[in-house]
Amino acid sequence: MTSPASTTLHGVLLMTAAVACFAALDTMTQIISGTVPVAMALWARYAVQMTLTGAILLPRRGRTLLRTHRLALQVLRAAMLLLSSVCVYFSLRYLPVGEVTAVAMLTPMVIAVAAAGLLGEYVSVLRWAFLLLGFAGAIVVVQPGADGFEPAMLLPLGIVVTSAAYQLITSVLTRADGVGTTHFLTGLISTGALTLALPLGWAGHLDGIHWLLLGAMGLAGTVGHLFLILAYARAPVAVLTPFLYLQIAFAMIGGWLIFGYVPGGWALLGVAAIAVSGLGGTAAMLYERRAEVAVA
Repeated sequence: MTSPASTTLHGVLLMTAAVACFAALDTMTQIISGTVPVAMALWARYAVQMTLTGAILLPRRGRTLLRTHRLALQVLRAAMLLLSSVCVYFSLRYLPVGEVTAVAMLTPMVIAVAAAGLLGEYVSVLRWAFLLLGFAGAIVVVQPGADGFEPAMLLPLGIVVTSAAYQLITSVLTRADGVGTTHFLTGLISTGALTLALPLGWAGHLDGIHWLLLGAMGLAGTVGHLFLILAYARAPVAVLTPFLYLQIAFAMIGGWLIFGYVPGGWALLGVAAIAVSGLGGTAAMLYERRAEVAVA
């Protein structure tokens, strides 16, 4: 019989593997972003997700895999994930992968605040302070007043907004339709939409390494999301959330190994502020919930 501590450890290890996959996906995206058109790159990524998920689940579930009670939300979820992917793709043309990842790590705090607004949950002054600290860190990373700044460098903030919307919708759909249906339909809808866009962005002159990278990107994204789902099935969200910030470290290691990029002092300061924001916000939330239980 597996102990609760062992199950939690498995969840932590799965979360670590998931964020490592996501960092690898972003690093590969940065490699191909200057060569492969965005429609083609994203089509390959979601086609692999659709194919792998379908190959695993369709033989067991058949047509029931396609049944949804919330079709409009499924389409909206796929659209938000696609927009997030587009923001990631173009962000990586202007910023190193570690810094883009750091800004994207504001997403959990934005989700907490958005959920509070939608569900009426109380957000303390301390949690608001940590959110503002994270936002300030994001501004330091992208440095909108710096020489050579371009508006496209604000795209990492677009990742935060679209990812937060995507994850909030996911929390509704996994209860309505289940994880398998939601994961497969996202791949199916996204692949279908991108197939229509392929004539506007197809590069037929790619060499073998680029095709290999496109396949690897799809595999990393699919496996990473699978590990993420399995992690949340084994350990509480509050335990796993701090480990999301390991993605910043993995992304910076990838940037150093592949591109030889070492972040400057201001970038490191901004990344540190975002990490403190996320970890501090999570700690404040746990403290407040324990206090509520103690009072009750």
